[in-house]
Amino acid sequence: MIRYSLMTLGCPKNEVDSQHMNGFLRGEEDFQYTDNFEEAEVIIINTCGFIQDAKEESIETILAALEYKKQYQCKSVIVTGCLTQRYSEELETEIPEIDAVLGTSNFDKIAEVIRESLEGKETGGIEEAGFDYSSALPRELDNNVYAYLKIAEGCNNNCTYCSIPQIRGTVKSRSIADIKAEAEKIAESGIKEIIIIAQDTTQYGVDIYGRSALAPLLRKLAEVKGIKWIRVLYSYPEFITDEIIEVFAEEEKICNYFDLPIQHSSAKIRKLMNRRGNEEDIANIINKIRNKIPDAKIRTSLITGFPGEDEEDFRKLKEFVKKSKFDRLGVFEFSREEGTAAYNFDQRVSQELKAERKEEIMQLQQEISLTKNKELVGRKIEIIIEDREQENYLARSRYDSPEIDNQIYIPVEESELEIGEIYQAVIKEAFHYDLIGEIEDESTK
Repeated sequence: MIRYSLMTLGCPKNEVDSQHMNGFLRGEEDFQYTDNFEEAEVIIINTCGFIQDAKEESIETILAALEYKKQYQCKSVIVTGCLTQRYSEELETEIPEIDAVLGTSNFDKIAEVIRESLEGKETGGIEEAGFDYSSALPRELDNNVYAYLKIAEGCNNNCTYCSIPQIRGTVKSRSIADIKAEAEKIAESGIKEIIIIAQDTTQYGVDIYGRSALAPLLRKLAEVKGIKWIRVLYSYPEFITDEIIEVFAEEEKICNYFDLPIQHSSAKIRKLMNRRGNEEDIANIINKIRNKIPDAKIRTSLITGFPGEDEEDFRKLKEFVKKSKFDRLGVFEFSREEGTAAYNFDQRVSQELKAERKEEIMQLQQEISLTKNKELVGRKIEIIIEDREQENYLARSRYDSPEIDNQIYIPVEESELEIGEIYQAVIKEAFHYDLIGEIEDESTK
């Protein structure tokens, strides 16, 4: 019996890949999973290589795993994911102690590679980006609250700051029928929330249907029995259509949560980023969503310190944040990535100024978030129970994504609640990013 551990770094797309690897391995008689690295004969690291901080974390994790070969049962360290897809040769040269590497497109060979590595054979390697996802693939879901559903791999947008086309290839969509089949399998497991992901969900279907097919896909997914919430992430605002907004408005299961990464509002910076549209275009989309769906919550992500961002560009960004009053917002400092067009851009912004500008935006958003959360006090909203700690259940509303948005605390003494079930709760207190609620209706929805 080969005991293995698997560490996942990075985004939900990587989480899906790890769940598939677990599915492949647990389907084999000679593999057994352990979450204790000290007991594992094989340690698998599914890396992130998107930005500098993520690359550094991946390298540190690999080096830490290699220490287990010296002190414990570990005989083989396998590294896969985005970092290996970008830097396989560098990793094999700089860290020869790694036993094998796989990329983002051939992780389905994990069982074969592990066996060969334990036999001392040279194995693994990187293939051209672009994995074929299918509902027929084994997958081991790791919680009973939500499941990510990857509808496409790769991206065609070619933003100048982004390495995703190098790592994941061009857009490779799954068919609507196959995605729905996987959603049905997820529903059969008892999970009530599915979260739709791709590099850009609005571009789903362009390669196989000749147009964005996100709207018809969502209508089909809304038919799946057992699924109560459908959340959509990573939708570029410049490709949000009236058809997409209409589906959100009409289908009750679809959470009125729009994840629109704008990155910047300055026309000059957006052009340098190879992003379409200007501040007015983005504002029009936001207004259209809010007019059509008054309770819609809009999340965005921004980049500070992009090459060429001067004080006027940053002022425009701050004003846009103040005016738009995003419900959820995250900020990243520009990361200069090899192989991207922006790597060679002039007028670089210092690391200190990037950090200062990020902090300034986050301070602005903190007050916006507090104001919006206070507006929820006294309101009854749907929540899903995610976990239980000593004094509280940890929950989320249908307006919040896991791990990145508001957390709602429900005192344990209120009632006996089931993990993964949806309830009605009244919000009693509000803070910047946390809420305290009380169950209104103990019957599950």
